[in-house]
Amino acid sequence: MIFVLIIWVYNYILNTIMQDIYIDDIGTGFPLVLVHGYLGSSEMWTLQKKYLSKYFRIVVPALPGFGESHNIKPVDSINAMAKTVLQCLDDNKINQFHLMGHSMGGMIVQEMVKILGDRINKLICFATGSIGDIPGRFEPIDVTMERLKKDGIKKTASRVPKKWFVEGDQAKYYYLCENAVKNISLEAAEKALIAMKNWKGIDNLKNIKNETLIIWGDKDVSYNFDQVDILNKNIPNSKIEIFNGCSHNVHLEVPEKFNNVIKDFLK
Repeated sequence: MIFVLIIWVYNYILNTIMQDIYIDDIGTGFPLVLVHGYLGSSEMWTLQKKYLSKYFRIVVPALPGFGESHNIKPVDSINAMAKTVLQCLDDNKINQFHLMGHSMGGMIVQEMVKILGDRINKLICFATGSIGDIPGRFEPIDVTMERLKKDGIKKTASRVPKKWFVEGDQAKYYYLCENAVKNISLEAAEKALIAMKNWKGIDNLKNIKNETLIIWGDKDVSYNFDQVDILNKNIPNSKIEIFNGCSHNVHLEVPEKFNNVIKDFLK
């Protein structure tokens, strides 16, 4: 009886989360689902939506508590985020799809593969790793948590995204990061950090059967090469694409080259 009650409560919470999830759905063809990362929004994929929608049906949810879904109660586990995205796809009757996740979104897509990998055609793990605590990050997750509590969300949302570009806040498309965090709450930022810190996907890498592309910028200070190399060495059918001179947000630093690499891999 207690187990049934727990399942009912979990499903109720999940359905509540899903009430007003924002999703972009543009273009035609085989679906490509894009999952944003920490302090992100669906707008972070603006340059990909514009180009790749010529070739694919582009489906871009905003995670609970983030961006266009800022009014939805955030969750504190990668598994819950993954199930939220899958439920979103079910609601839109999207059964088979390509899948790309960036940073924290890369953790989410790995979790989605673990849950329902047979629904995913090709997988793209972009600027991400298999260990949520992110060894080698510009600062440990615990430090970001402490600074978030001390400095508040506004200062944190200004400080952290600058590290995602080689040119910092002078980068041409940095404004997309500014737009993404306009309405984010302290709760959403904090719960996402908890979700990342508590997640570990390294043991499941060997079980990922999907053809996988791993993307990394060699100036990335969030994920060092060791993290993406672990992905490449442990996912059986994977290859890595390194973008020289780029940081964490390769897709916003060299969008044309990035988009062509994605299109060529998926085609």
